[in-house]
Amino acid sequence: MNRAISAIVKKDMREITANRQLLLTIVVVPLVLTLVMPTIYFLTAHFAPEEVEELQQLMRLLPAEAQAVGAEALMAKLLLDNILPMFFLIIPIMAASVMAASSFVGEKEQSTLETLLYCPLTVKQLFYAKVLASFLMSMLVSWSSFLVMVLVLGLEFYVLTGGMMTLGVSWVLVMVCLSPAVSLIAITLIVRGSAKAQNVMEAQQKAAFLVLPVVFLIAGQFIGAMLINAWILAGLSLGLGVLAWVLLRMSLNKFCGEMLLAGR
Repeated sequence: MNRAISAIVKKDMREITANRQLLLTIVVVPLVLTLVMPTIYFLTAHFAPEEVEELQQLMRLLPAEAQAVGAEALMAKLLLDNILPMFFLIIPIMAASVMAASSFVGEKEQSTLETLLYCPLTVKQLFYAKVLASFLMSMLVSWSSFLVMVLVLGLEFYVLTGGMMTLGVSWVLVMVCLSPAVSLIAITLIVRGSAKAQNVMEAQQKAAFLVLPVVFLIAGQFIGAMLINAWILAGLSLGLGVLAWVLLRMSLNKFCGEMLLAGR
């Protein structure tokens, strides 16, 4: 990475952390998804009677060997192995939408686009720098949320059950492969859209549609319609990884100064 690209990446990350409203959004949403909602779920699983009809219906959807561990342990396993990993597809998209949506359109609103175009970088390198800044921020938010989640939920799990919380292989696939791929796809599309958008709000509204497929996937986990396993995650990681690379290459090749000027 040359010094000019590095300078733009640092500038964009400083601007996000200096903006309290945007920083609050990036911090609060992951905390709700990874701490507040799982805590409520854990408490419900611990204190809810095992004879609840809805719980019995959910248990009947799972394999016979999974049903033998008991309702509380089963609900904890369902949360840790199937539901929570999907939240780490929403978190990078959310972080990306906050930062990437303002990448070029934010420069236009602040009247700094012309100054940016005078820097010793080509337009394609500028696009790459904006994508890289958003990607690093989204991964920083994702991994920070993951570490906080492991510490807090691990303590809660020990207090409620007296056992140690264990995470399955699905977490490795999500955090190392699937989450970065989803993040890169979202960022590439959002940054490209930001170049044509008239304002940040317009860019963020378009970015919101990227969350819908993940929401449907999470809903499938809750109702037991489609439980994600390691093989499905591996397939998704491979397919989305290839798609992310193709989208980035195509966007880099097609990105030009006219796209920036067209949005003015």
